[in-house]
Amino acid sequence: MLIRAGVLAAFLSVWAGTPGRAAEPPEAPADLKPIKIRPKRIEAPRQRPEGSESTGLNAAEAAVIDAPTAAVLDYGGYSSQTRAYSHGGLLEYASFGVYPRLNLGASLAINGLIGNDTTVRVRPPEVQVKFRCYDGDRYLPALGVGYDGQGYDYSPVEKKFHDRQRGFYVVATQELGLPGLQAHPSFNISDFDSNSIFGSIPLTYGIQDKAVVLFEWDNIGNFNDSRINSGLRVYLTPKLRVDFAVRRIGQGGWFADNTSRGPERIVQLKYSGSF
Repeated sequence: MLIRAGVLAAFLSVWAGTPGRAAEPPEAPADLKPIKIRPKRIEAPRQRPEGSESTGLNAAEAAVIDAPTAAVLDYGGYSSQTRAYSHGGLLEYASFGVYPRLNLGASLAINGLIGNDTTVRVRPPEVQVKFRCYDGDRYLPALGVGYDGQGYDYSPVEKKFHDRQRGFYVVATQELGLPGLQAHPSFNISDFDSNSIFGSIPLTYGIQDKAVVLFEWDNIGNFNDSRINSGLRVYLTPKLRVDFAVRRIGQGGWFADNTSRGPERIVQLKYSGSF
């Protein structure tokens, strides 16, 4: 009996001294690399390029109706805008982002191209230049300076545009606290012979990347010669939009060439892209 108890005690001591040999996992192959799980990287949101103001995904707009904004095309960008106006006229713009913050463009007006008028007159081309000198922040507006030699509503009798060219201008763009609402006030000198300074107070309000309400009080100098323009911009795609606008709202009377000084309806189609 004592022999059996001694054998049993020896067996238990040996078994207790080697507890994990049967449960050891097999050795991994030498060429097997361990799996490393990396945390998922969260990409930072895309930032808008410097020099642009846009309504969400839509292309930046360099103008309201007649008045400019502080926005410019990106470097390598381009835009083409066609305006149909009174008397069968067509005004074509082409603009290019030739350098960061710097845009160059040209425009050409053709009178009597649309409709039954057999007298078609092509006006000399004009140039546009804009440089965005400050991007602005939460408290200070973005600033741009430029030159626009294009006038509106040319009179063959008077040999001049009824609405003179903007000339040299300084413009600021700032959001007014309400998302989508922006102001674009500017000052301009259209005639360096007289050095008269004019002002413009445009407002734009974007509606969910689909449309923008346009308003501008332009050519502010002499109240009787100032004009109120208003319209609606509809985005067909982020790069293609169409404007429906009325210029000289509330005005009446006649110009010196006996043409109406009253409201003028225009339609604008613009496409923006990049090379």
